[in-house]
Amino acid sequence: LYFSAQEGVLIFYHIKDLQYEIKICADISQPISSLMFSPDYTSLLLVTDQGTVYSYRPARSGEAVKLLDTSSSCFLAADFLTPRNNYCVSVTVSGEVQVWSLEDGTLLSKINLGIEVRVS
Repeated sequence: LYFSAQEGVLIFYHIKDLQYEIKICADISQPISSLMFSPDYTSLLLVTDQGTVYSYRPARSGEAVKLLDTSSSCFLAADFLTPRNNYCVSVTVSGEVQVWSLEDGTLLSKINLGIEVRVS
């Protein structure tokens, strides 16, 4: 079970029978608004209220890697693009859709839809 604390800490609870173990996986020092696993569960996207997206790979047990920072563009959401989960897509309130590489955080493509976007 992965969850985040208000302080921006990603925590893992390993639960087996009546026993559990707690592990702090990453500290990004920004409140995390959502967590999304890739369909194959190899990567986890951490999305903050400030518009920053981090990638965390549980098998590597490393730090969360900052993929993008859209704090100036009213960031709404991000998710994985399948198959292979090598890319993520983000969208801003102004309607800009961006595609990012999960390997190095490179912006690969963007398009402006020309409309305001909402999440429901």
